[in-house]
Amino acid sequence: MRRLLPRTLMVRTFLLIGLLMLLSLWAWFAIFTSLEREPRANQMAQTLISVANLTRTALVSARPQARRYLLQELSDREGIHIYPANEDDVVLPKQMPEFLAHTVELVRKELGEHTRIALELNGEKALFVSFRIHDDEYWVALPRERMERKISQQWLGWMIAAGLLALIGAWLIVFHFTRPLKALSHAAKEIARGRTPPPLPERGIDEFASVAQAFNQMNTALTRMDSDRALILAGISHDLRTPLTRLRMGVEMSGTDEASRDAMVADIEEIDRTIGQFLDFAKADDGEAFAVTDLSAMMDDIVSHYARLGHALVASIQSDVSATVRPKALRRAVCNLIDNALRHAADTPISLDLRQEARRLCIEVADRGPGIPVEEIERLKLPFTRLNEARSNTTGAGLGLAIVERILRGHGGTFDLLARAGGGLLARLTLPR
Repeated sequence: MRRLLPRTLMVRTFLLIGLLMLLSLWAWFAIFTSLEREPRANQMAQTLISVANLTRTALVSARPQARRYLLQELSDREGIHIYPANEDDVVLPKQMPEFLAHTVELVRKELGEHTRIALELNGEKALFVSFRIHDDEYWVALPRERMERKISQQWLGWMIAAGLLALIGAWLIVFHFTRPLKALSHAAKEIARGRTPPPLPERGIDEFASVAQAFNQMNTALTRMDSDRALILAGISHDLRTPLTRLRMGVEMSGTDEASRDAMVADIEEIDRTIGQFLDFAKADDGEAFAVTDLSAMMDDIVSHYARLGHALVASIQSDVSATVRPKALRRAVCNLIDNALRHAADTPISLDLRQEARRLCIEVADRGPGIPVEEIERLKLPFTRLNEARSNTTGAGLGLAIVERILRGHGGTFDLLARAGGGLLARLTLPR
């Protein structure tokens, strides 16, 4: 049942207000009908009583020779017909509707318990009421149109117009309330993707204006925090890498044995890589703009780059695949995954796949290494986390997968780590087309 209901606040609120309006109209109609029933029944009963009494009096008082002329006049001028009652008359309905039954009670109080009312007599449809002259019973028939209540088309038109105006007003009210929430939701999604949304308008209802003001303050603080972090890390990089370069030159020129020199150089290079990871995480997109990019050419270039470094990748790259991405950031994400596979599964075949599907693009990096336990996958996407088992060592700052996750989130895509059939790890980057 919950799946059948709309999920948006705007539609749900509009349907609720519309339903309440319809129920209110129904309630007022029921009240009006209830209050109007008694006066209408009294009016109809008085009409029937008057017609029956006047007709009876006219027939009794008229000369026998003039009765036929009287009956003709009643038929021509008033549409009233007089019939003698017979025992084999077919009288319908046998059971009166509630409203007509109440009218019958009022008529019988005046004309006597023997009075009958019918809506159809021997196949003729009219409003029939019986009366007696001495021991003879007669039927007087009145056209139904005189008694039936008709709702004019003009009244129906005004009612429909009022209902439409009420629904339009409800829609405007709901739209006025939900538009700030929609803008807030969109801005929050932009922050979740690693982007900086424009400030929300701080106007309208006090509560919404207050929320917008608080959100803008938070957004400004986050932007300032990111800028300060990038500036600090850039300063640290400059201040550390310069002495690291001098230190490496000093090690190379020192007279220490080759093994000790190689170990020190490796430590220096590891420190430099860690500094680079800090910078990559601090500036996942590096302020880069989105651009239409030939992903097939990018993947081919990545394969060629690793081939020059002596790492042959098993590539399956679909041709003519393009997308609007941040090229440098996406390349960094793919290279991080390949480096991660080379670090933990260098002695196994490493594959790079690119394919285009109906609504998405998939980039996959797979290896045949030890893999990652399922329960550890989400934790390893967090910054400064490393696996203390098969796929980890003492090197690295634990930022590689966190950088990939942040880049994909900034593209509106997803990053998944999956167990590969036959053993190993499959890292999948999914981008919207």
